[in-house]
Amino acid sequence: MQEISTDRVVIIGAGLGALYAALRLAPRPVLMISPETLGIGASSAWAQGGVAAAMDSGDSPASHAHDTVVAGAGTVDWNVADRVTREAREHILDLTNLGTPFDRTPEGGYVMNREAAHSYARVVRVKGDQAGAEIMKALIAQVRDEPAIQVLEGALATGFVMDGNRVNGVQVVSAKPKGSAPITIQGPAYLVAAGGSGGLFALTTNPPRIRGQVIGMAARAGAVIADPEFVQFHPTAIDVGEDPAPLATEALRGEGAILINKHGERFMLTEHPDAELAPRDIVARAVYTQTQAGLRPMLDTRAVLGERVKTQFPAVAEACARNGFDPAVDPIPVAAAAHYHMGGIDTDDKGRSSLDNLWVCGEASSTGLHGANRLASNGLLEALVYARICADGISEIIAESEAPEIDVTFDGQGDMPDDALVMQLRRTMTDNVGVVRTAETLVTALRTIAALEEQSTSETFRNMTATATLITAAALLREESRGAHFRTDFPITDGEVGTRTRITLTEALALRNSIAKE
Repeated sequence: MQEISTDRVVIIGAGLGALYAALRLAPRPVLMISPETLGIGASSAWAQGGVAAAMDSGDSPASHAHDTVVAGAGTVDWNVADRVTREAREHILDLTNLGTPFDRTPEGGYVMNREAAHSYARVVRVKGDQAGAEIMKALIAQVRDEPAIQVLEGALATGFVMDGNRVNGVQVVSAKPKGSAPITIQGPAYLVAAGGSGGLFALTTNPPRIRGQVIGMAARAGAVIADPEFVQFHPTAIDVGEDPAPLATEALRGEGAILINKHGERFMLTEHPDAELAPRDIVARAVYTQTQAGLRPMLDTRAVLGERVKTQFPAVAEACARNGFDPAVDPIPVAAAAHYHMGGIDTDDKGRSSLDNLWVCGEASSTGLHGANRLASNGLLEALVYARICADGISEIIAESEAPEIDVTFDGQGDMPDDALVMQLRRTMTDNVGVVRTAETLVTALRTIAALEEQSTSETFRNMTATATLITAAALLREESRGAHFRTDFPITDGEVGTRTRITLTEALALRNSIAKE
């Protein structure tokens, strides 16, 4: 196997956290590993809502932290919530200085939107629903201009090289459909910032490559995984048969859009005092229930936005137009879709994983901020805060220096995942580990995942099945309903304060194997 050694800090990923960390590390030399061209295929670029931050004089970080804890349903780490919300304003100002064109008032203030479970309008946005894309655009321009940062595009990380408990290298292959022979890249430190697991589900809002691979990579190397059972389902994916499903941002409900069914009935009024602005898990289950009953849930923006929806929320309007309907005239059909993974690689307050020399930020991590149910628009915020934390931690052990760019040439053909197996895995997760779960469906899923795994030798596919196994095993072990994890056979929440899950792949496989023998 070809090996390449470099003095560059290796960042796996190319989303918001990866870009922000790379800029923070510079002028220390950095190598970013990205399967796609920068800005394409990253969940960050698809984020519509914005960044949550207490920017208004009537708001406060303490209120933001309180809302985060309440939404998290008893498993949020208060110290983490306190730190992240206190730093939020600073990061908005930093992004502004880096060129992000946040929406501004005529007086020069930031335009803010209210989203579900927030006490105030505190989501800072860009061009209505373009926050993720515009923030990424600004950061990519800075990265392209920074000589200390090399971006290796078209490369897919498939595994870690370990020396005991220490990460000593990362294996990469060509991201092209036929793959390549693996190459090992060895650097002085490693940061994972490569997305979550939503694409493991057949109905998802995530980009196609975001299928739990990096969480699975770390788990297969021995990392502790935290809270994998907590997968957030967005209640208003646009239900038009696209894969992935377009997103109808929560900001629409913040503007006053309502949820109705095919009979025109507004069904959230009886579900929660905050109706459409209830926590996401409650809205998602209500939408799911309407779908299962054949009542065709829809998001109605007509009265509150009318024609303004087309200029104020261009991504939503474009998705509707692409599918032949007008949101100013027609309600938008919606469904609950896998959207964000609260769980991930367990990280401490310095962003370090349980593996030596491996830091993690963004959706691949589990910091304790999100608990059992992420507060809307806290995802990009967490990525920003922990990208800086990780970069500063790495900077303490890596001196400023110059390093030549590495030259990577992929040869041969690799063992890439079979599309049919991937689709079977995704359908298994949606059907059995989705919005509503039972012991029976979870056991079925574990058996099916094991059978699918046996049919493939692809490292990438085994990274996917590792994460799927962890999500499903942890969901089976959690015999209660809490936040986004809902079981009809255990519908009651076991106490106001919950216990976080920490599990290894070895433990999850032991459970899976015991079930296979039954």
